[in-house]
Amino acid sequence: MNIGYARVSTAEQDTSLQVDALNQAGCEKIYQESISGASRERPELERCLEHVREGDTLVVWRLDRLGRSMKDLVAIITELEKNKVGFKSVTEAIDTTNAGGKLVFHIFAALAEFERTLIRERTKAGLAAARARGRKGGRKPKMSKADATKAKAMLADPAITKTEVARHFEVSRVTLNKALNDLEAASKR
Repeated sequence: MNIGYARVSTAEQDTSLQVDALNQAGCEKIYQESISGASRERPELERCLEHVREGDTLVVWRLDRLGRSMKDLVAIITELEKNKVGFKSVTEAIDTTNAGGKLVFHIFAALAEFERTLIRERTKAGLAAARARGRKGGRKPKMSKADATKAKAMLADPAITKTEVARHFEVSRVTLNKALNDLEAASKR
């Protein structure tokens, strides 16, 4: 059984072009929704994926109607394949129910993995370069070294509590303790 899925990004758009193509491709049931492809919550797609059974084929008008990204697309089609459900894209003429379509899909999957690996490598290289220039990643500390020094001086007075000092600097006690510990560690170097 061919099951269709049609999606448009906004309510002003119309799925009729996609539905016509899916009907022409022999779809017996078509799930439709108006929702951005960037959205993780696509209820009709979820219903569609729950409906398809072994031996069925999920048909879309174009690849970008199904997945938000290459990674997302590969994940969905891999899940379909695992459940012995075929996949067809009308516009791109991809059909995983035959050897040629499976080859094209696996090439897409390999390219997606290659892209993820490149992104990881570029990120690591960028972080290493930043560290070499003396830059440290992460959020800026809420308390400067000068504030930590003042807080330490304030805490020398036994009448003042850590809670009062933290409130004075508008930070939590955890943040105050971290700043004091960092100050102590810096003085030991």
